[in-house]
Amino acid sequence: MSGETGLAQQKPVVISEQRRRETRLVVFILVFLFPILAIAIVGGYGFAVWILQMIFGPPGPPG
Repeated sequence: MSGETGLAQQKPVVISEQRRRETRLVVFILVFLFPILAIAIVGGYGFAVWILQMIFGPPGPPG
């Protein structure tokens, strides 16, 4: 049908641009976001333990 030529020609270009954006997003998440989140979570946990030990003392039996 002659009405589909414009849409059929543009569809592969849109798919390749979307795939390129998704690939960049996955690379950003894997290379930047996950390591930053891991450092923030571990650092936050360590900071919380440090503060709690300053308030309640180190772990172990009271002596």
